[in-house]
Amino acid sequence: MPDKPLTVITYAASASLAAVALVYFFNPNYIIDNETSSSASARKKGVVGLSNPANDCFINSVLQSLAGLRELRLYLIRELHRRNLDSADIYRTLPGRRENEKPLDFRKLLSLQSGEVTQGLKIMLDRLNERPIHRKTISAGDFVGVLEHAFATRISKSQQDAQELLQIVAERLSEEYHAGRAARVRGRDAVDKLSVTGLGLLVSDNEPRPSSSTSRTLSPSLNEPAVETSAPDEEEDGFPLEGKTESVIECQHCHFVPKANPISFVMLTLPVPQKSAASLSECFDSHFKTEYIDDYKCDKCRLTHALSVFETDLRRARTQAAQSEIEADIAKIQAAIEEDPENPPKNVRLPESKYAPTRRISRHSRITHFPNVLVVHLSRSIYDVGSISTKNLAKVSFPERLPLGGLVDRRNYKLLAAVSHKGTHNSGHYETFRRQHQYAPTSTPHIPQDQGPYSRANTPTPSGLPSPRISALGSRPSQAALDRAALDRVTESVVEPSSTASSSPSLSSNNTTSSTVPSSQSLHNQAAPTSAPAPSLSPTKRDSLQVPRSSESVDLGRSSSVDSGRRDSSATQKAMSIVDSAGNKIRESKRRRAADRWWRISDDKIKECRTGDLLGMQKEVYMLFYEIEKEEIL
Repeated sequence: MPDKPLTVITYAASASLAAVALVYFFNPNYIIDNETSSSASARKKGVVGLSNPANDCFINSVLQSLAGLRELRLYLIRELHRRNLDSADIYRTLPGRRENEKPLDFRKLLSLQSGEVTQGLKIMLDRLNERPIHRKTISAGDFVGVLEHAFATRISKSQQDAQELLQIVAERLSEEYHAGRAARVRGRDAVDKLSVTGLGLLVSDNEPRPSSSTSRTLSPSLNEPAVETSAPDEEEDGFPLEGKTESVIECQHCHFVPKANPISFVMLTLPVPQKSAASLSECFDSHFKTEYIDDYKCDKCRLTHALSVFETDLRRARTQAAQSEIEADIAKIQAAIEEDPENPPKNVRLPESKYAPTRRISRHSRITHFPNVLVVHLSRSIYDVGSISTKNLAKVSFPERLPLGGLVDRRNYKLLAAVSHKGTHNSGHYETFRRQHQYAPTSTPHIPQDQGPYSRANTPTPSGLPSPRISALGSRPSQAALDRAALDRVTESVVEPSSTASSSPSLSSNNTTSSTVPSSQSLHNQAAPTSAPAPSLSPTKRDSLQVPRSSESVDLGRSSSVDSGRRDSSATQKAMSIVDSAGNKIRESKRRRAADRWWRISDDKIKECRTGDLLGMQKEVYMLFYEIEKEEIL
């Protein structure tokens, strides 16, 4: 028989090993993975870092900033999912060349339609948004290889500008989106032509032809089966970083405003004023301010000048034919002035533009289409003639929430990421500040409905509050006791709600009798509280006092129950308001603490910081990433 202490030790060791295995597999911690559990920074490293083998901080900072943008990740998921649903031939078909059009770069167009940079960026951002249980560092080499293949060039490993890289990547993503959308439109047009001309062999004569509003269409290739494509009237969300601005010009002499041409942008470059301190609002005002330009040739003023010249020639004309010709030209010029001064009349020889008067105009820019993600670049470069470029070290204060637009088209943006730069104009290091948002872009939020489990209407269930009970008729509880009792009833109803409620309250008295008709003495006790002396009644009043009938006692009990019910309901409402306010304060505090957490990422080094730490980087801030605030879905 084995020794009993040895057996106990063996069993204890086996149990300890089993417990360690269970803890490691089901609840891994940083102690087993050679991390100190007491270190707060070790426990909160919930983001993947990027290695920096050779001056790659400009690439790492851009990728980490893009990884924290929810709208961009949703766009990448939707766009690639749409491409997977469509036929591959849609994005391999090239458009026909039109007359008087420049020759197309077919290699670049096929690369844009395939969306290789879009796919490469999605893979990279998915890897950066993992939630590792220990410190993890990856390389951006795969995405750099995608960029080099797309542009057919090599990216220099010397120190580069992060803003230039982001500009190239964002413009490329925008071009791939528009090329893919144009390919989808051509594919739908080809399907419509096949269905109209009768060449759609996959559609029988008995089946209805596919309309333009249905989502089931034929592939442009007859050898491919029918596929699901986007409906022609489907509105796509577009590239989230793309917005539009237009420059408005107004002549100060005739107040003519030419038609403005919208200009697309993926990043707003704002010059930093050359002073010690400024604000982001000042940078916006400087970029969108109204400026005045002299010596401008106004189209309407030129036509007006030509009209005056033709009128002078009309007075000097000697023959009837010359007068008729000049009058016809005058009529055409007047029609052009009234309809469209930018398009001069045809077959009318106007005076040379050098003889037209010069005017003073006002010009200002405005945003006509607000992007879902607004990228702001603070240009800190100072270029001096005959000297090297220097960096503007002015402090720029920026808000966490940025309102843009007027009173009618107001848009509110929230800061999600920022890039800072430390160093000189030609060298330095980039860091990324990224808000600790853990988005789940593949999930669907609960949309409010009129009926069902996600409806905003209250559930039609009976009241869970118990019947109100009062003490003896002669005593009256204090307000504090009522509030305390109401709060207890609210708690009980939340934990275990009552299915039924009593229809009438029960009255208790010190002297209870089985008779439904109270005596005159009980009425006398009810009329005056026990804490106060009973008033004396005169013989006349005592004789006139009658014993009430049973109906009168029921009315008396009902009126007292109504009064007590009102007091009880008011106390219940007050207690519930106290509970709701306390719960709202707790939820708001948790939400505020969660929104105040940021990651400060320097390549593979990651640590936590607060919003105040980021807002204090006024001297180093270089790029800001704002995302439009949408109405929260409850």
